[in-house]
Amino acid sequence: MSFSSLEFLFIFLPAFMLLYGLSPKKIKNLTIAVGSIVFYCWGFYLIDVKSPFYIGIYTGLLIMAAMFSYIIGQFIQEYRRSRRFWLCFGIIINFLWLIFFKYLTFGTENINAIFGTDITVKRLILPIGISFYTFQNVSYITDVYREKSTPERSFINYFAYTAMFPQLIQGPIVRYRTVSAKLRNRTHSIKKVETGLRYFTIGLGYKVLIADQIGGIWHDISMIGFESISTPLAWLGIVGYSLQLYFDFCGYSLMAVGLGKLMGFELTKNFDYPYMSLTMTEFWRRWHMTLGTWFKDYVYIPLGGNRKGKLRMVLNMLVVWLFTGIWHGASWNFVIWGLLLFVIIMTEKLAIGNFLNKYKLFGHLWMILLIPLTWLVFAVSDMEQLAIYFKKLIPFAEYKYDFVFKEDYLKYWKIYRLYFIAGIIFSTRLPKRIYKKLRHTPFMAFILLAVFWISVYCIYKGANDPFMYFTF
Repeated sequence: MSFSSLEFLFIFLPAFMLLYGLSPKKIKNLTIAVGSIVFYCWGFYLIDVKSPFYIGIYTGLLIMAAMFSYIIGQFIQEYRRSRRFWLCFGIIINFLWLIFFKYLTFGTENINAIFGTDITVKRLILPIGISFYTFQNVSYITDVYREKSTPERSFINYFAYTAMFPQLIQGPIVRYRTVSAKLRNRTHSIKKVETGLRYFTIGLGYKVLIADQIGGIWHDISMIGFESISTPLAWLGIVGYSLQLYFDFCGYSLMAVGLGKLMGFELTKNFDYPYMSLTMTEFWRRWHMTLGTWFKDYVYIPLGGNRKGKLRMVLNMLVVWLFTGIWHGASWNFVIWGLLLFVIIMTEKLAIGNFLNKYKLFGHLWMILLIPLTWLVFAVSDMEQLAIYFKKLIPFAEYKYDFVFKEDYLKYWKIYRLYFIAGIIFSTRLPKRIYKKLRHTPFMAFILLAVFWISVYCIYKGANDPFMYFTF
């Protein structure tokens, strides 16, 4: 189920919050667990999975993965001599489920291509949120092993943590140790509810009023065909896609944080104005922050980080960025995207990073160029189409294709210019500074109410799309 759907806004969320508010303190986590299962099952209708059998299987996988990791955590604590075995066993089984559903088809296709075999595997429907809840389960058992967390004794509490519907499908990736105290004892107040609703409304506006609207230009270009667009429109398209991706995912994360506050939790911030970065290194400290810190704490540092010399650091970074690319999707463009980011970040670390940080104008120009180009690799999975688009970006290399009309970019700029302007402005800290000054005024309350109801109107008219990270 999408947060930006009428069913969620006017059926599920009011019903859940009513039941949650009426639930005694002792069963509030049970209410979260049951509500999250309902949310999860309902969510399959968004990807056109109507079969009760498949919905039951995937919901059972979610529960089984949580139960398995919960038990492994107990074993690590109880059986001290074999705790390393239980950790490795828990990590392997968790990732086996992820590999089976997400990468089996991709792997067999490449085996067939390399060895000329004819292995046929039915393309599986990817369980919603499996990449996110797998990482949370692995972080939990790893932290128990490292004695950074004590095992949760109540399975209801643990399941409420791993399946909590605000962060279940698209994150943020929440560490157990950051919410463990709140699972046992948390307070609720009118102020938290008000703050949560404000976060949720701002996120909804980011998603529906900016991301979904500016996303139309990428949809239009895809319908026209990459071979039939001009160079200015090609650049306009990937800038539009970059803004769409940011406001889509950042909007979801803000809504998740807001929903967490409604239930008394403080979920981790996931974005910190990444498009204001001076380097790609800084960008990935600010973008999808919970994923970046997960790879740092559970892959990069265990491999040795930068403690074993420069060559080892480079190899460790290569592993991290390969995993980052593959985590996002089972396609070669994601592998190439991860490798491209690795090359850029290593270039900054070993050569030009200090210069870009010192001379901010050059840093911003560097990122204005690289952000859209890297997201283009992320967006286009067909290698031939990707090559065509890159050639379209070069002004004097129009390739062998003709564009529909030479001033196509003027037409699309006229249609989408307000969304581009809004996207650029809200990518900066300026709106936040204004919001902080006015947030307790009737004027800001009016603005947020307007944002909510205009968003609802757009959703009602069908002017919104599923979240872009929904299938990761």
